[in-house]
Amino acid sequence: MMGRFAAFAASVLFSVSGVAGAYAQDAAAAASAPAAKLDVELNALAPSQKGCMMTFVAENNLAAPINKISFELAFFNDKNAVDRITVLDFRDLPQGKKRVRQFDMPNVKCETVTRIIINDTPVCDGPATGECMKGLVTRSQISVPFEG
Repeated sequence: MMGRFAAFAASVLFSVSGVAGAYAQDAAAAASAPAAKLDVELNALAPSQKGCMMTFVAENNLAAPINKISFELAFFNDKNAVDRITVLDFRDLPQGKKRVRQFDMPNVKCETVTRIIINDTPVCDGPATGECMKGLVTRSQISVPFEG
């Protein structure tokens, strides 16, 4: 009787350890897989004849190509107040490719822009609903903070 119980207990332990090992392998694979993300970088602000030329670098690492995307941006001025909100059309963003997009913002003085925030992606054609904002990762190569 004791021998049967020991054999049963041993088989339960082996089964549990096998399931735990498989779970640990799945978790490790998921952790090492790159996260699906949409990188958008504020790369430069430069005075232009119209106002301020804004340069962005975007890379789509989501699960699907983006056929068309636009971002609603809020620009803060030197008084930390929202100066304007505008929608910029980044057009298409193929999967795994970097794209540079420039926008000449009329009547904006670059030196007064103190922060830019992406409020929303009103257009995101391609990925599943909500994936563009969910996967959004922002950064700035200049002194002006850029948030998503």
